[in-house]
Amino acid sequence: MIDVRPFAELGHADHGWLDAKHHFSFADYYDPRRMHWGALRVWNDDAIAPGTGFGTHPHRDMEIITYVRQGAITHRDNLGNSGRTEAGDVQVMSAGTGIMHSEYNREPGTTRIFQIWIMPDRTGHAPSWGTRSFPRGERGGGFVALASGYDADAGGDALPIHADARVLGATLKKGESAEYRLGVERMGYLVPAKGSVEIEGKTVGTRDGAAISETDTLVVRALDDAEIVLVDVAA
Repeated sequence: MIDVRPFAELGHADHGWLDAKHHFSFADYYDPRRMHWGALRVWNDDAIAPGTGFGTHPHRDMEIITYVRQGAITHRDNLGNSGRTEAGDVQVMSAGTGIMHSEYNREPGTTRIFQIWIMPDRTGHAPSWGTRSFPRGERGGGFVALASGYDADAGGDALPIHADARVLGATLKKGESAEYRLGVERMGYLVPAKGSVEIEGKTVGTRDGAAISETDTLVVRALDDAEIVLVDVAA
């Protein structure tokens, strides 16, 4: 089953320095039909103006994955971690028992990110942060695990998360297809960062959301050159 959620119908907040679209209820956007999708709690599509960002603030007991679509994001936290994550790459922050951090766009142009929050498998994990480069060429023709809660994915350089979940990426040329074994008991959420795709006869455009359930094997066909992010979570 595929439920397409058009970009134009997502929640929206324009703070001047931050233009945010919300796939799920977040901050002042509330939709009781879209509180979460399985263990996926937040998917924000953020555009951050140059020289601005999120000042130091706390999180706890949440796995927060940032996929940078354009520009770069600069992270700093109270554990002493700091780093810059560029377009196409991924950072993971396991908030665990508590972390204070800031995220800024130090670039000359707008930075665009997907920020994805997944509920952890339990509370009380030790907080941590990490980032990794994932060249787009390595995702050609199929899905690659970018962040994962499964030991089996560690050998593929996926960033670890404390969740029964995977965050995957794929880069497809027009006409190419990719398959992913989801499983009928699982839930998926797919967003094309670029381009458009077809799933079960339905078109999913750039930055639309596709909520996927009761699907054993997901087959995605690119209608034009496409860059895709997929989250596979427990129901």
